[in-house]
Amino acid sequence: MSTTPDATLEAPLAAPVDAGVPAPAAPMPAAPKRPRAPSRERTVGTKVAGQPAFVLHSYPYKETSLIIDLFTRDFGRVALIAKGAKRPHSQLRGVLQTFQPLSSSWVGKSELRTLTDAEWVGGMLPLEKTALLCGFYLNELLVKLLARDDAHPALFDHYVSTLNQLAHNEPAPIVLRKFERALLKETGVAADLTRCIETRTRVQADLLYVVDPERGPRPERASDPWPRVAGKTLLDMECENYEDAATQAQSKQLMRFLVAHHLNGAPLNTRQILIDLSQL
Repeated sequence: MSTTPDATLEAPLAAPVDAGVPAPAAPMPAAPKRPRAPSRERTVGTKVAGQPAFVLHSYPYKETSLIIDLFTRDFGRVALIAKGAKRPHSQLRGVLQTFQPLSSSWVGKSELRTLTDAEWVGGMLPLEKTALLCGFYLNELLVKLLARDDAHPALFDHYVSTLNQLAHNEPAPIVLRKFERALLKETGVAADLTRCIETRTRVQADLLYVVDPERGPRPERASDPWPRVAGKTLLDMECENYEDAATQAQSKQLMRFLVAHHLNGAPLNTRQILIDLSQL
């Protein structure tokens, strides 16, 4: 999967995360990745107005401006210059904040376009304490796993729902597991957790498996370095049922492994903070 490395998010820095068997005789082919929509052609050189969006990240540009990474519903992740946004009397100064729903407008003919307007929409509770750190974790995942100018409207809606769940103090580990899984599905790298790649039959709840990040589940072997998970956990994850304590614990380890694999070694600065707080 092609991603573009970006600057560190506005969360405190922390340590990065953690991450000989012959191939089966008749391996099941890897699921093809979903083709990328040529969304860049829809945005470069056009004017966009009133687009629902959230700021994922921003950093200073020259003396008075900002470069912002915006997650939009219909155009995906876009990079914009917010000219003069650092000036004391700029209308954008108090608007371009993370986790605030915005209506955004921009113009431009290059990959880095110019923000022309942003208005706060409202209607969402602010994130506080651990929920705020979880929000930064979501933003870091999106910055590092989503290619720019690749539209994901379903994932945008899931992001809004996830922020609302965190703001209403729903269990953070479960909320994050669902979002991680949705993100991998939407970007075309999530395998079917219900189907064994060796036997081509349905995963059995009472057996132990490992998940090949590129292909899917197979029965565990003594030499496997990957996390072992019960078939029940895989079945529960596929239907978003995290009521079982074992499912919660095993899905945490599995998703940590899968996300790390698809990040190709790029560190997640916010995850370690959440681990230290025993919330992830």
